[in-house]
Amino acid sequence: MSIPFKIFGLSALMLATTPVTAFAQDSAAPGEGIRYAQIPRGAWSIVAEVRAKPGKEAELRAATLPLVALVRSDPKNLVYFLQEDRAQPGHFIFYEVFPSREDFEAHNAMPYVQAWFARLPDLAQGGVQVMRMEVLGR
Repeated sequence: MSIPFKIFGLSALMLATTPVTAFAQDSAAPGEGIRYAQIPRGAWSIVAEVRAKPGKEAELRAATLPLVALVRSDPKNLVYFLQEDRAQPGHFIFYEVFPSREDFEAHNAMPYVQAWFARLPDLAQGGVQVMRMEVLGR
């Protein structure tokens, strides 16, 4: 029996995305999430990269994961994602959006961020590489 591709493709897509959607809905508290309308023109966006020293991948991950909740609790933080390269464990990319440069600098001065930076010489190769971006197309 032949199954039409469109039907099979749609079913596979629905099946593949259902767990992610369910998880996203379960893990987000009411009122949380990206609110694009609240991102001002010219918002300060950061793409940062850090790589663990060989053998320090798990330790850097453990030191970095708590930042997600801490940064997202900052009322000036609009978007924050921590990502890890599937092909290279220990290679992390941060995506952050703040309304202004001043808000981002205040974020970097927070004690928990400074404590994380202080751990990097033991855990990371070459510190953090940062690209300071402007949000366009809003």
